[in-house]
Amino acid sequence: MRNHQELTSKKGGILTKLIKTILASVFILFALNGTAAAGGLFGPPQSVSKESGGLNTAIGYNYHEDKYENGTDHVFQQNQVYSHLGYGTRNWEIYGRIGAADLKISDAFRSTQASTATSKNDFDDNWRVFGSLGAKGFYPFNKTFGLGAFVQGSYYFSDFKDHVWGTRNGAPFTAELKVKDLWDVNFGIGFQATVPNNIRVYIGPYIYYSETKISPSANIPGLDFSAGEVRIQNKTAAGGFAGIDIPLLRGFHLNIEGQFSERFSIGAAISFSY
Repeated sequence: MRNHQELTSKKGGILTKLIKTILASVFILFALNGTAAAGGLFGPPQSVSKESGGLNTAIGYNYHEDKYENGTDHVFQQNQVYSHLGYGTRNWEIYGRIGAADLKISDAFRSTQASTATSKNDFDDNWRVFGSLGAKGFYPFNKTFGLGAFVQGSYYFSDFKDHVWGTRNGAPFTAELKVKDLWDVNFGIGFQATVPNNIRVYIGPYIYYSETKISPSANIPGLDFSAGEVRIQNKTAAGGFAGIDIPLLRGFHLNIEGQFSERFSIGAAISFSY
């Protein structure tokens, strides 16, 4: 009896240390500077659907930053809102999302030549619709710990557009810049721990690829995007993510997550399990 109590006490102590380590890691990841992929949160490795199987829905918001390169670096910033519909069991889930996002690109219109002056430096456009598809699988080691993997991809159905005006050698000009076919695909692995009150904390690495085409309407010397349509992609292919999923009342959950590599992104979602 005494040996059993000592063993239980040791397991409890190890579990407490592991939970503290995971929670500390989540906090550190939120505090670091990084990037994320478009399309919303990755979510906990384990589905929020009922164990026997069922639907889950969600609404979410994600502040997203990423760094793209085409000789020079440009930071993409987005506010994304989306709705989510998934079907899953204890060990897997498939889902789709539809949402909208704006887009800001730093220094897209900044001139590198004194002979060219522009009305503004940054590209800025309002809401465009995107869709996402994803799937995840989960393997529980026991009632507390488990490991999962996911794949998620997103695509924007319409172009982002913005205009700039200025002068070149004293002559006025106007130009339009289009961001076309913005898409990404992500794959990640997440370690999950279920703590008291069925709260799930998770952390893991992911890899991703994102690409878009930039198309200026005119060739303006001194501007980065001035030599016809160019294809640019994300600067860093790997990152990390961490989050927490908190059960609320009557089937609702609150999910908060951070993703990072080159820049930092963070978001939250409210889900409901049927």
